[in-house]
Amino acid sequence: MAEIMTLNREQVMAIIPHRDPMLLIDTVSELVPGQRAVASFWVDPAREIFKGHFPNDPVLPGVYTVEATAQATDLVFMTKPAYAGKIPLFLGIDQVKFRKKILPGDTLEIHAEMLREREEKAIATCRCKVYTAGELAAESEVTIAMR
Repeated sequence: MAEIMTLNREQVMAIIPHRDPMLLIDTVSELVPGQRAVASFWVDPAREIFKGHFPNDPVLPGVYTVEATAQATDLVFMTKPAYAGKIPLFLGIDQVKFRKKILPGDTLEIHAEMLREREEKAIATCRCKVYTAGELAAESEVTIAMR
């Protein structure tokens, strides 16, 4: 049985190369390297993006949700010894569906689970789901490459 890890923000930054304002993972409550992760991200209402998206009806842009799922996918695979210290490259997203608005002040619960991996090419795909307040907000399949 694989050991389940938890990570704080500093431990997340020790694994993935993202930094503010593009670090979209605050903590990880469950991580099994190469298998799955459950991460969280609090959507700070003071983020600059809300001044223009949209001034009277702020909503988190979908690309931020996609990036959060990509970072959770990075964590799933960059914690495998074969990929430690590599740079994750976003290759694509499939089957993406946005189910509800993500608002300032929401906390994202990001689930990433390994769907397939091509070890010989260092390419991996995770099935991802994002929840806010227990409701499904988005789902997708995220593919990354390690270089």
